[in-house]
Amino acid sequence: MISIQRLFGKEDQFFNLLVASAVEARESIVALTLVLRREMSPSLGDFAQVRKKDKAIKQEISDLLVKTFVTALEREDIEELSTMLYKIPKTSEKFAERYLISEDRIKEIDFTKHAAMLDEATGIVVEMVQTLRKGMDIVRIKELNDRMQTIEGNADNLMLECLRDLYSGKYDPLLVVIVSNLYDLLEKVFDRCRDVGSVVKQIAYKNS
Repeated sequence: MISIQRLFGKEDQFFNLLVASAVEARESIVALTLVLRREMSPSLGDFAQVRKKDKAIKQEISDLLVKTFVTALEREDIEELSTMLYKIPKTSEKFAERYLISEDRIKEIDFTKHAAMLDEATGIVVEMVQTLRKGMDIVRIKELNDRMQTIEGNADNLMLECLRDLYSGKYDPLLVVIVSNLYDLLEKVFDRCRDVGSVVKQIAYKNS
């Protein structure tokens, strides 16, 4: 196993920034799960603020790549992981926008199971990026990625179950269109988390 801290120092800026980006992604999902559980109304300003903070981190990583001659990871991998992380708050904000304009119409729709899965998925995102920072622990990263794949698969099954109910004919056609759109965006959030896991696993195998 390669000790990244030993080779590149404990305060490697790229890893600090990538972990910070993962934490911002997590924050966006925490806010989203509160909305899905109806514990708070969506504040687009809050979601936009998190996305902007993560975008600033992404830009800082890009700027640092230009200035840095030697990096702990391949430049393409750093940039890809940064991009995948940024897509999580970006997609969460899109969901919040759609949710807000249809909030009064979707009161009967239960999103609590989605919220629990998203909470677990982004917790794994943060842990996977932190594990990269500590060192290329292939066993742990594979274990976390396997859990992520399981969550994503369970989320797909949940979506099918929800769509089956949605298309049963007991709902107003406009509600069906609105909720289908929201389900699509939620599915994309799960996909973004899965994509981060895949990139982290790829990086770990490449550098082990």
